Amino acid sequence: EAAAFRPFASREELVEALSWALRSANRDAALALIRAHQDLATRARLTDDSTREQAGAGLNALTADEFARFTRLNDAYKAKFAFPFIFAVKGATKDMILAAFETRVNNTPEVEFRTALEQISRIFSFRIEDRVAP
Repeated sequence: EAAAFRPFASREELVEALSWALRSANRDAALALIRAHQDLATRARLTDDSTREQAGAGLNALTADEFARFTRLNDAYKAKFAFPFIFAVKGATKDMILAAFETRVNNTPEVEFRTALEQISRIFSFRIEDRVAP
């Protein structure tokens, strides 16, 4: 959807086009995108970007208790919402992420669906900023 607006005059135009495409996607397409994300603090193989971002937040060096806490929260979150917890971890700490996890697990499904999409938008914004000149 965003490609229809090419060429982009700036990085900001690219981000806005992607944000628009995400906001205007039908619910099934948006839900599929949300569900394509890996759990945070998982032992699963992550993309290079996710590995770097999660390491920056300290998620690669969790204690056994912290890992168990993330696992419990991931499981509770997925049981309630039927999709993974998404958090743009760049610039965050594991404590910030855990606090958000504990707050967001109490959201309504609709609020959390919108929050997940906002977090995806933040993730692609960060990654584009890392790769595309202003």
